[in-house]
Amino acid sequence: MALVLALKVNDRDNVATLFAENVCAGTEVEVRDKKGNARRVVVNEEIPYGHKLALEDIEASRPVIKYGEELGIARTAIRKGDYVHIHNLDSMRGRGDLA
Repeated sequence: MALVLALKVNDRDNVATLFAENVCAGTEVEVRDKKGNARRVVVNEEIPYGHKLALEDIEASRPVIKYGEELGIARTAIRKGDYVHIHNLDSMRGRGDLA
């Protein structure tokens, strides 16, 4: 089986970007960071190429962090290995109601 990679860009990140096609539940992903460290995360569901994978459990209403920036709030509890996208994430960008 081919190596499935994801990239964690910043030490603060609680999600990583997936760089593989046809990733489904049970797939083991190697997550690498900029320091060359690697760890394994097992995927809980199908995740499309270029999308986000949770690196840790994220409680509902807690920030989702990518590139060291808070890009949204978890709408529901997100488990390590879950697909993180608009179905479980409320964006904080461009919202006048959160000023």
